[in-house]
Amino acid sequence: MKLLFLSFALVLLFLSFVTAPATFAQSSGDNQPDLTINAEMRTEVIDGVIKLLNENYVFPEMAAKIEKAIRDHQRKKDYDGITSAEAFAQTLTSQLQEVSEDKHLRVRYSNNPIPPEVREFKPSPQQLEPIREFLRVSNCGFEKVEQLPGNVGYVNFRQFRPPEMCAETVVASMSFLAGTDALIIDLRRNSGGEEEMLAFFASYLFDSQPGHLHDTHFRLDKDTQQWWTLPYVPGKRFGGSKPVYVLTAKRTFSAAEALAYHLKNLKRATIVVETTAGVRIWAARVASLSISASSFRSDGPSSQLRKRTGKVRA
Repeated sequence: MKLLFLSFALVLLFLSFVTAPATFAQSSGDNQPDLTINAEMRTEVIDGVIKLLNENYVFPEMAAKIEKAIRDHQRKKDYDGITSAEAFAQTLTSQLQEVSEDKHLRVRYSNNPIPPEVREFKPSPQQLEPIREFLRVSNCGFEKVEQLPGNVGYVNFRQFRPPEMCAETVVASMSFLAGTDALIIDLRRNSGGEEEMLAFFASYLFDSQPGHLHDTHFRLDKDTQQWWTLPYVPGKRFGGSKPVYVLTAKRTFSAAEALAYHLKNLKRATIVVETTAGVRIWAARVASLSISASSFRSDGPSSQLRKRTGKVRA
């Protein structure tokens, strides 16, 4: 359930590296007041974003390409007319994604200060309670599990939620589907989520022999984590021999794309419907850039799938 966070306070030019679950990270709100920014503040945000990219982005050559594009806009005075913090964050986000083709790369504005995070953040039971309640009422994102005519199984879920909170939902769903002769996995509205849940769910589609899914490489830590299917899962497996069909669409994102990619390249499933969003990187570090009483947040990946997902096509 962990994502890595980087806090960068521009006022003090202080850089710190911290860890916390993404669920509890503060983010911009829809109804927050905007902030009027000036040239000095725009320059601080640009310099901070570029610094963070150059230090953390998993592809150094892409970070350099992004820096060149942003500096070109800066030299052309393209930002001079932007005085809204919200508009500036949106402009930078659009430009970062245009160059990188990475939809995880975002700049967000928050009117409230983003407090420093702490390494190895552990939420309290009180902090976990609303999360558990949300997952309970949303059934951990599982919207439909059914047996279709012809003994075809169907599962439609919206996100890969933390297995420590949602494993029981997966176990119940896959045990119910284990006796079907074919399986349709509907990822058309799945926005991704946790790697742990991806590996857990995928394990039900294979036999007990562990299979390699992907590696996650953390540039800053110079660390690589491998992800495999599990030799044991609770409940019943669907197994590795019966046909699987995966439905994807343009809204299929992040870990959902990765699952489709793995199942296709491991020759375990047939991919049908639309081309996906094309998110090649989906494990992320988050950086917050604070100015006075207000904050910018730059969300961007510093880890990658060695087997990059690219766009998943049928």
